[in-house]
Amino acid sequence: MSSKANLLRTRDGHEAKVLSVELFFDLVYVFAVTQLSHHLLENLTVLGAVQTLVLWFAVWLVWQYTCWVTNWFDPDAMPIRGLLFAIMLAGLVMSAVLPDAFGARGLVFAVCYASMQIGRTLFVVLHLGRHHALSKNFQRMLGWLCISGVFWIAGGLSQGQYRLLFWTLAVACEYLSPMFGLWLPGLGRSRTQEWTIEGGHMAERCQLFVIVALGESILVTGATIGHMATWDAPTLIAFLVAFLGSLAMWWIYFDTSSEAGTEAIVHSKDPGRIGAYFHYTHVIIVAGVIITAVGNELAIAHPAGHIETKSLAVLVGGPMVYLLGNGIYKTVVYRLFPFSHMIGLVLLALLVPFAYYTDQLMISGLTTVALIVVAIQESISRRRTRRAG
Repeated sequence: MSSKANLLRTRDGHEAKVLSVELFFDLVYVFAVTQLSHHLLENLTVLGAVQTLVLWFAVWLVWQYTCWVTNWFDPDAMPIRGLLFAIMLAGLVMSAVLPDAFGARGLVFAVCYASMQIGRTLFVVLHLGRHHALSKNFQRMLGWLCISGVFWIAGGLSQGQYRLLFWTLAVACEYLSPMFGLWLPGLGRSRTQEWTIEGGHMAERCQLFVIVALGESILVTGATIGHMATWDAPTLIAFLVAFLGSLAMWWIYFDTSSEAGTEAIVHSKDPGRIGAYFHYTHVIIVAGVIITAVGNELAIAHPAGHIETKSLAVLVGGPMVYLLGNGIYKTVVYRLFPFSHMIGLVLLALLVPFAYYTDQLMISGLTTVALIVVAIQESISRRRTRRAG
């Protein structure tokens, strides 16, 4: 038991800190998010969007499951640190083959992914033994990851629609199984009250992934204008609009909800349930950032380009997904969907019928205006609430 205790985080009433090795681990996901945005940009079709969505869920889930492990186990302990480095290596290969995951390198992607998910959880199960309080939970998790692993490998060995079908089933196994307590025959189900997580650490990890995604958005903006042969006025305006849009997205999330989100999970009577909600909502938030980054790249590269349905889907759809995800997240935190986000979603929806009569720069600019309106209104509303309280 002593060796087990040495690997577990100390629960002494003080908030567990996010350690440098965890931040180092996240660097792989900067690359993964960049690869996903490029994959979507190069495959702006319904099929390409569905494929990117499946790949995004895969990237998020492997990060999410690892995040839960480092919430319980001390990343400074050498075995856990070694485990993180091994996952990083496999994750780097997985990220490298993301653009061709539905092509020739599907099996490489599937093997890397299943190895990370199953290998990490098997390590924890073997370490904990049979009688630790967390053992049953990880055994159930391992069971579901083995089931999904079969679908991942089957997809890697398949082609076309069959690959998409198998991988969609794999994602469903991993994303939905915690919703009903990871139930398996003979092992029963987990209760969220048994997920004795460190709330502050969990909230900070989710917030840092949003920073990773926003950082990738800034990186795409800079790289796109850097590759432009000439910097004319429309290009520079599109660049400024993209930057202001990223700034507004940061403001909407971090200025009005990040601290409250931390407090909500720390003071909850059931932090495991709130922690699960955080992961379910943040996958939507970060997806919005990825889609918006694609829209920014289109607007900077072709500001006068005619609006087509596929470009409209990312230019307006990205901010809509981001606001929707933030609204659901803030409903978990504040128990009320923010009125400012309703306003923003309505403003963005109103752009759709008029979009085909203008160009990409105009729509990009108007979506940024909508995000700025939400950021200002939300900021004023929260400050009034704090003063009143």
